[in-house]
Amino acid sequence: MLIITIKQGKEKGLLSGDPWIYVSAVEKVEGKPQERNRPGATAIVQTSSRQFLARAAYNAKSQIAARVWTLREDEPVDHAMIKRRVQDAVLRRADALRSADPQALVQVIDGEKDGLPGLLVHRYGGAAGYLICQFNAGGVELWKVPIVQALLNATGCPNIYERCDPPVRSGEGLPASPRSLAGDEPPQRLMVRDGSRLLAMDIRTGFAYPR
Repeated sequence: MLIITIKQGKEKGLLSGDPWIYVSAVEKVEGKPQERNRPGATAIVQTSSRQFLARAAYNAKSQIAARVWTLREDEPVDHAMIKRRVQDAVLRRADALRSADPQALVQVIDGEKDGLPGLLVHRYGGAAGYLICQFNAGGVELWKVPIVQALLNATGCPNIYERCDPPVRSGEGLPASPRSLAGDEPPQRLMVRDGSRLLAMDIRTGFAYPR
């Protein structure tokens, strides 16, 4: 496992709840070269005096050098953690998902707020509709398969599509390859509710057609 040592004094933001560690805060990164070059590899974050601070997803190709998974030393980053966090996020929004207009895009997972940094998930069309996922950071990209499996189990939604924002993915050193991850791909044109209006939209890209 990688070890990230933070410059003296730079741990204050982390301890106050900031989930991002910028390149400028990193003193050194120790570990095998292949791990250091793998976007999203799990790392232990420590102070300059070698005290544990966090476990985080490290990405040498991003200006955000690491995104925190957990501040708990006794919480490993593994399949069980990913499954638990996806389930918790879905449970928190259960009422909103149950009562949502089937033509609305409803948020299911909101990245750092749900302990899944860089992951955005929206649902369209009710329980039998589509989940649109954006993997905007190396850590969630590395755990994509367990995340998709957990989403299928937690939501019952059979269709999952990956939407890619090329500039965001490029900034993380990740390829932009939008595709279906489970079930069917959404149609190119759907009617999506935006407040009191219905807009024709390609939910695979977020493009709204001119009225």
